[in-house]
Amino acid sequence: MKKPVLVIMAAGMGSRYGGLKQMDPIGPAGELIIDYSLYDAKRAGFDTAICIIKKEIEEDFKAIMERGAAKHMNIKYALQDVNAIPEGFKIPEGRVKPWGTGHAILAVKDMVDGPFVVINADDYYGPGVFKALYDYLCNTEDGEYYEYCMAGYKIENTLSELGSVSRGVCVTKDGYLSHIDERKVVQRNGEKIQFTLDGGETWTDIAEGTPVSMNFFGFTKSIFSELEARFPKELENILKTDPIKGEFYIPLVTSDLVNENKARVKVLPSDDKWFGVTNKEDRALMVAAMKEKTLAGEYPEKLW
Repeated sequence: MKKPVLVIMAAGMGSRYGGLKQMDPIGPAGELIIDYSLYDAKRAGFDTAICIIKKEIEEDFKAIMERGAAKHMNIKYALQDVNAIPEGFKIPEGRVKPWGTGHAILAVKDMVDGPFVVINADDYYGPGVFKALYDYLCNTEDGEYYEYCMAGYKIENTLSELGSVSRGVCVTKDGYLSHIDERKVVQRNGEKIQFTLDGGETWTDIAEGTPVSMNFFGFTKSIFSELEARFPKELENILKTDPIKGEFYIPLVTSDLVNENKARVKVLPSDDKWFGVTNKEDRALMVAAMKEKTLAGEYPEKLW
């Protein structure tokens, strides 16, 4: 059984944040969010990480990695290019951003020959979940189904103090994913966690402890052939409905594979608190959280 590899999606444009949030220091010694993920992954057993980046940040990104993580892990790089689309398709005028998380994973297709974990560069996940997914992938392989896994965060551990968030709410059965319900507006209202589908006219409760997806998945290499097969049809749909911003999402592909009885996705529960940087205001909260974790001894003062 091959050792799992870590794949980090770091090619996002950072448009809402107003800059390259993947390269913004948040740790006491200038660490990036991605440094904490790499450090936690290294502790969990990962030796190799592939960072999916865009050409515009390649030089700066590699320099940051060489100063720290690349001295302790095998760091590789893949470029997500908006022009990497199937033959017969044309890039619409005005399209700048790549085609989403499913498209990003295809960028590492020729670099991964075994199980892998995929995460976002701009999310802090906590150490426990890296170990859980690493161990699971070390001890399972495809059989009657594709055997995938994902981190299931308790919804109350993923909310923002600064307003609503978008979350993939997981419906599970016997520890496996049944489907993911995308909820675009989720927030705490008083003592309740709720979502709205009509701009706040009505609200529906979500129970505390409900697992949500934070784009932390574990796959076998079978996912590559499925993504390749599905991308052309999805791209056709994107070009018709939202040619400038539409995306090919890995959680939706995963959910489809479950619905088609092709895959089983083990939901591995996490008690860690998630932190993310969506807006500039989120950064101060994350800096404070990392300082607190460092003072508590969860991380050394200088990671690398």
